[in-house]
Amino acid sequence: MKVPLLDVRRQNLPIEVDLLSAFRRVLESGQFILGREVEQFERDAAEVAGTHYAIGVSSGTDAILLALMALDIGAGDEVICPSFTFFATAGCVARVGARPVFVDSQSESFNIDPVSIESAITPRTKAIIPVHLFGQPADMEEIMAIARRRGLFVIEDVAQAFGASYAGRPAGSFGEFGTVSFFPSKNLGALGDGGLLTTNDPELAEKAARLRNHGANPKYYHSMIGGNFRLDAVQAALLGVKLPYLAEYTAGRQEHLSEYNRALAKVRGGEAVELILPSVLPGRTHIANQYTLRVRAAKGWNSAESPRDALRRFLAERDIAAEIYYPVPLHKQECFQAFGPYGELPAAEAMAREVISLPVFPEMTEEEQAAVTQAVVEFCEGGRP
Repeated sequence: MKVPLLDVRRQNLPIEVDLLSAFRRVLESGQFILGREVEQFERDAAEVAGTHYAIGVSSGTDAILLALMALDIGAGDEVICPSFTFFATAGCVARVGARPVFVDSQSESFNIDPVSIESAITPRTKAIIPVHLFGQPADMEEIMAIARRRGLFVIEDVAQAFGASYAGRPAGSFGEFGTVSFFPSKNLGALGDGGLLTTNDPELAEKAARLRNHGANPKYYHSMIGGNFRLDAVQAALLGVKLPYLAEYTAGRQEHLSEYNRALAKVRGGEAVELILPSVLPGRTHIANQYTLRVRAAKGWNSAESPRDALRRFLAERDIAAEIYYPVPLHKQECFQAFGPYGELPAAEAMAREVISLPVFPEMTEEEQAAVTQAVVEFCEGGRP
């Protein structure tokens, strides 16, 4: 059975009538930049985010960039972020002229390690960017305690965790800013690019809203230099149609996560391959943007090829899609070496060698998930190189 990593058509086509109606509404309004559609979506999204303010922006990447600009972070500043994450987190830090300082992650959650944060702080440190990776929040209680003690800003990267919570509070509601992506693969996916910046600070909200529109207020009068980071009215309208389904989409992913963990638990500790399954830590909700497990060689493994890569090849031969998020930690990426030198980060490096993500999109059928599970079990029990 062919199983895709993601099929956005299965999510969008059942609500095609409502999506087309929203598009027609924007078309007939003639208001394509900001305006009523964006404002309504911002109000609705802020409620989900658990913040007083939400600013629609052009992408999750631009949300991070805008947050850094609004906090006046730039040349001479350092920003602490995990090495095991998507490129945009640190790429935006470099784009404003600051230095990304990479720290290690916690093996049980894939998220930034608070102990590593503490040891990386210098007089130049201005902010921390915890990433709520794969849909599970980082340890925000400890991170916020460090930030308060050391007088640092916190920008939460919520690209993969919109709708997740920590200690009963939504991810993205703890720091100065939360940054959200609506890339089509996310739990709430646009029909193109889109993002959101969340905050509880009225002054930061007003500043960010101005910066996303070239720093103008009123039009053609600029007291600061911003950029064009606006969320399209069309995307806001389409996201407004999909937002009420977010809980349903997330529940589907969570069911798949639970079923994978139940079915794959029995194959851990095999003679040739060891699987480390994702865990949901106490006090947190995991919205399963990705189902990411780790594959390690056990005593019986006898191939030069890593078991993770062998498993991916094994699945591909059976038309089952899988992806590696992420094969090279950021402190090892060529483009960041000018900001170094960086030391070894053993957890991040081990994750990069071992992780593989299986299909977990909410519309995946029971038969498709069973086919994925069966293939993984077959691989592990056979100890196949």
